[in-house]
Amino acid sequence: MKRRLVNLVEWAQRRRVRQVPRHEGAALKIISWNLLRRVGATVHDVAALIMRENPDILLMQEATVEIDALPDLVGGHYSRAPLPGRIHGLACWSRQPFSRPPRACTIPSGVMVKRHAQIIEYRRFSLANVHLSHGQVLNRRQLRRVASLLTAPCAILGDFNLVGPTLVPGFRDVGPKAPTHHMAEVLPIRIDRCLTEGMVCLAARVLPVFASDHRPIAVMLQPALAEGAARITDRA
Repeated sequence: MKRRLVNLVEWAQRRRVRQVPRHEGAALKIISWNLLRRVGATVHDVAALIMRENPDILLMQEATVEIDALPDLVGGHYSRAPLPGRIHGLACWSRQPFSRPPRACTIPSGVMVKRHAQIIEYRRFSLANVHLSHGQVLNRRQLRRVASLLTAPCAILGDFNLVGPTLVPGFRDVGPKAPTHHMAEVLPIRIDRCLTEGMVCLAARVLPVFASDHRPIAVMLQPALAEGAARITDRA
């Protein structure tokens, strides 16, 4: 394992993420991906996704300690928040520094799995990275709790495990409408979502199947600067 990580570091040093300057008001590309812990996407796969898609921010669910090597491969800024008693949890990678270290905030939890949300602060906006419970009443309670922790402009992204309307006052479901997961490997469903308040979504799409049982979602977001700002959604 150690030799493999050394090889990955050497490979990444030759292919660092290109640091592209962004205008203050420019939209940011944000990707959310459930990695499927030990049997899904590896740190090599995550680095490859960053190299290919060039996001500003990557939010991850079911990230294990292996993913902690990501900054050695692609640079940037990184934080992981394991779920209590689990080998996996929430993690985030960012091209730019955070305004403050990302923090884990407790949300209502089920009997089996204790849950929290990862809150990420930037100068112009804030994000919540979530992996919610399967219960359709409980996960909506969790979403409302997460929404109460944020101040607009803000967005909530991640694996919602939720079917149908989210029922979070003030927030819009702006993520791609295509399925992101196959329940029981048969039924295609859209459970990886993006909710925003005070932000404009300029584009949204589901990325190709890659390493995990969830397809990553990618959105282009910017804080709303004017009434009626453009919004274009790719539903493919």
